[in-house]
Amino acid sequence: MAPWQLPESFRSASGTVRWNRLGPADGRPVVLLHGTPFSSYVWRAVARSLARAYRVFVWDMPGYGRSEKFAGQDVSLAAQGRVLTELLDHWGLTDPLVVAHDFGGAVALRAHLLHGVPYRALALVDPVALAPWGSPFFRLVRDHAEVFEQLPPALHGALVREYVGSSGGPGLHPAVLDELVGPWLGESGQPAFYRQIAQADQRHTDEIQDRYPRIGVPTLICWGEEDAWIPVAKGRELAGLVPGARWEPIGGAGHLVQEDAPAELTAALLGFLREAA
Repeated sequence: MAPWQLPESFRSASGTVRWNRLGPADGRPVVLLHGTPFSSYVWRAVARSLARAYRVFVWDMPGYGRSEKFAGQDVSLAAQGRVLTELLDHWGLTDPLVVAHDFGGAVALRAHLLHGVPYRALALVDPVALAPWGSPFFRLVRDHAEVFEQLPPALHGALVREYVGSSGGPGLHPAVLDELVGPWLGESGQPAFYRQIAQADQRHTDEIQDRYPRIGVPTLICWGEEDAWIPVAKGRELAGLVPGARWEPIGGAGHLVQEDAPAELTAALLGFLREAA
């Protein structure tokens, strides 16, 4: 399989974004959003499958993956929602199909509910959407980010590797784990890892949580039943708040459903997107 590439760039208000477009030029547009501490790499299998019929847009959020990372960068949920709005305008997309995972779910919801960005349909995969959120480890790092930033590189790398691998499900292949951990290593990666956690503020979902009953587009909510980061009960709760939402639990999958059950997730998304489009 060809390496995952993001050859295009866009200068956003929060730094340069790396992105790519797959599939037929005349296909219905689908935009994929990754979560934290991940990148668009987690969507590679799903994106390539969707690209057989759709025009698929993938991107690394500022501060993540191959996109720009720098001191003082605003990588909050609020900032990412604005960047998504900028990107959709740059791509010339007026009502895309949107598929969002984890932190990306909150980004997509903020862009739609606060910035008025129209979607044709919205699929949420184990999204950060309902308070309280954040594992005990996540909250510990968030509250003491300046201390963790000083860890020796080897200890930092071991910590990130352990954290990324703790999302539940059958576990990640070592090569996949290497790809997910790599962007958080080195002179720019290590501080970026703690920066994004330090800026993860629950108020950014509190601001939109009471608006979920106003969502008027077709909505799919998928959830890995073995998610160790956000309990499946949160998914059922969210599905009950969004009018007409379709609920799709995926057995045997943890928080990274794209890695644990790509075929099952792709099938659920294709069925939903065909109806919505």
